[in-house]
Amino acid sequence: MRMLLNKFRKPLLFVLPLVPIAIIGGYFTGVYSWSELTDDVRNQILAQIGNNQGQFYLISTLQTLTYTLILGFFGYILSVKTGLMKPVRFEKKPILITLGTTLFAGFILCTDLFYFRNHIPQVAELYQDKPSFAYWMSSVFYGGVIEEIMLRLFFMSLIVLIAWKVFFRREANPPTGVLIAANLIAAFLFAAAHLPSTMQMFGEITPLILFRCLLLNGIAGLFFGYLYRKYGIQYSILAHAGTHIVWKIVWIIFV
Repeated sequence: MRMLLNKFRKPLLFVLPLVPIAIIGGYFTGVYSWSELTDDVRNQILAQIGNNQGQFYLISTLQTLTYTLILGFFGYILSVKTGLMKPVRFEKKPILITLGTTLFAGFILCTDLFYFRNHIPQVAELYQDKPSFAYWMSSVFYGGVIEEIMLRLFFMSLIVLIAWKVFFRREANPPTGVLIAANLIAAFLFAAAHLPSTMQMFGEITPLILFRCLLLNGIAGLFFGYLYRKYGIQYSILAHAGTHIVWKIVWIIFV
């Protein structure tokens, strides 16, 4: 048992600080998601979980905690194996690059406010109210941290490992092309995963709605992936969380 703990000591220590983040992110994601549901959908959910709204929040929290710990643990191992894991520290140059990335990615999200809101009626409806506290917390803790653990640390690292071992097994390290391709795939699949919810929200997928989905959910991810492979997961997390903060500050100011 002790040998097993020593073997996995580093990934265990890595995921330990993620526990409170996952709890906060999961809870407020549940709160925000509940606020966005229609009464009919709420009633259907309550009928399944025993008429207890708090049970919905608990399920959201436990689900988030579970896959954060699992993907964080194995993501750390994959990241080490592929050479993507960097020392978890903060240095001046990467911080400045991360700041610039955050502002640029925030600008991309703000196109929803300044362009898509004027051309897609359903988007205009989304900005009738200021962002709620639950939405803030969900965006920063779940969007900024948990999504980076899932998409970059685990999924992108997994793609790199598979492509490296299948196509470039004689190489001592994953080629740069594999890292770039893995970043593209991870970002594209994340954007594509939003298509069902986009269809549900808008009732249709027009070229403009499709472009919005890919732009807002995919392009920024390419920059986060670059930060991950170049400087470390801590910088992609900072950029992702900061992007949501920039976007919501602009939202509050101009809407």
